[in-house]
Amino acid sequence: MNYYSLNNPNHNVNFKEAVIAGLAPDRGLYFPETIPTLSDEFIAHIEDYTAEEIAYRVIAPYVGTCIPEKELRQIISETLCFDFPCVPVHDAVYSLELYHGPTLAFKDVGARFMSRCLGYFNQNTTQKSTVLVATSGDTGGAVANGFLGVKGVDVVILYPSGKVSDIQERQLTTLGQNIRALEVQGVFDDCQDMVKSAFLDDDLKALGLTSANSINVARWLPQMFYYFFAWQQIKKHHNELVISCPSGNFGNICAGLLAKKMGLPIAHFMAATNVNDTVPEFLQTGRYTAKPSQPTLSNAMDVGNPSNFVRIQALYDNNREALLNDFSSFAYTDAQTREVMVALYEQTGYIAEPHGAVGYLGLQQVLQKHPEAVGLFLETAHPVKFLEEVESTLNIKLPIPESIAQLMAREKVKTSIATYADLKSYLLSS
Repeated sequence: MNYYSLNNPNHNVNFKEAVIAGLAPDRGLYFPETIPTLSDEFIAHIEDYTAEEIAYRVIAPYVGTCIPEKELRQIISETLCFDFPCVPVHDAVYSLELYHGPTLAFKDVGARFMSRCLGYFNQNTTQKSTVLVATSGDTGGAVANGFLGVKGVDVVILYPSGKVSDIQERQLTTLGQNIRALEVQGVFDDCQDMVKSAFLDDDLKALGLTSANSINVARWLPQMFYYFFAWQQIKKHHNELVISCPSGNFGNICAGLLAKKMGLPIAHFMAATNVNDTVPEFLQTGRYTAKPSQPTLSNAMDVGNPSNFVRIQALYDNNREALLNDFSSFAYTDAQTREVMVALYEQTGYIAEPHGAVGYLGLQQVLQKHPEAVGLFLETAHPVKFLEEVESTLNIKLPIPESIAQLMAREKVKTSIATYADLKSYLLSS
């Protein structure tokens, strides 16, 4: 399997080269040259397979010969070290809880898979890699945990000052070792722009920069796994399945749409956003206009120019009408988010954090057009990661998981920067 730049189809690399580079030299995202199709028999009998076997069959065509089967299976085993339960909420509505991993967020899957791929690629070289990553909340903690102590890899995480929760910040500023955190005076889009600029800076080439954002294929592709796991759990209902995914940079839902292209029978995908409504507006008007991001309760989705939407368009050959057959997107306010958090808790006892609540809002909207379907919304982070908001909104006290309790006594270590020049100076000096 080769990958091409979405800015230049003549630029081709293999999986290893795409992972190490992160971004193409022309700032394009890498995209697979072909979309493999899984057999109807595999999909029909998916309940007969283990999670690790499902994941191997899904990802192996994209990795190709860059990682041998034995090593790839080991990487998958180490990635899938926790559960992905579909929890019944009410009627035919389920929550796919993706927060049972080490940092209590869905990004543990991609971060663990990518860190182990990069570790494999670096095992026989003295050349160090520097993973440069922007986070709007959960990516930083997942990447920090996934790469902690990985030989030959330094990690530098950029996050917007005052726009991540205290626990999210602790997960990326308290680990030490090969993990460093930069607090950016700006918003997530500023962090993301700095990362992209660094990749193209000739002065930084000696650092071996790569990205652990979902722009990197090794972070993006393994997110397909849990869509297959969800279908495995729900297919016994013999109904069509619609999925609502809270969306910020659109890598997670893009992975779901790719799974559908491979043969997973999902009837419809909803990308539920907060007031950062660049994609919902595009679907309504046909005009894509990047905007400055606005801060919200669901901070991990505060993205005004989602990188991965260009991949979604590529999946549908830039045909907006074809995309609309499988995909919709709507935006919701903080007031609506709080209201549905309360309603869910009072009516069902289910505790949703703000991102999952936005996903639930989107699911209710898409189910109006699919009344016979089973509905699934993605709960992408543990409620404790948004402790103050969940406790004050629901008037409850959340128990603190041991993994989080251990962070509370640690000192935050971070460096403040404001411009790309600050980032470049920091990288060159360190």
